[in-house]
Amino acid sequence: MSAYHSKEQALSVFTELFEILLADELFVARMRAGGLSLRLVQTDPALQLHVGPSGVRECDESASAAISIKMSCDTAHQLWSGSLLMPLALATGKIRIRGSVSKVLEFVPLLRPAFDRYPTLAETAGVRA
Repeated sequence: MSAYHSKEQALSVFTELFEILLADELFVARMRAGGLSLRLVQTDPALQLHVGPSGVRECDESASAAISIKMSCDTAHQLWSGSLLMPLALATGKIRIRGSVSKVLEFVPLLRPAFDRYPTLAETAGVRA
């Protein structure tokens, strides 16, 4: 059974997660300085988000970003919950990344505060473990 029961539930949780990060002026400044943006493509349920210094919004395949990350919502849940490590997910093909490796290496450490907030967001939204 999938952790997320609808696109709306997943969209709500992941939008709020990135909005929390974007509320941090240092996070936004680092994104701007590094020319960083993210297109998050998730499946089961399907959704796409664009995250940039100006905000987070739902998008489609035409949205361009410095980094594109594709995974299932279940994989995203495991990753953000801390039960799946990024290197293992990459090695096993559960996560596929497109874009500059140096941009990915710049972006990943900026996400650290979101890992602390995700479990509460998911629980509040009724996401199944």
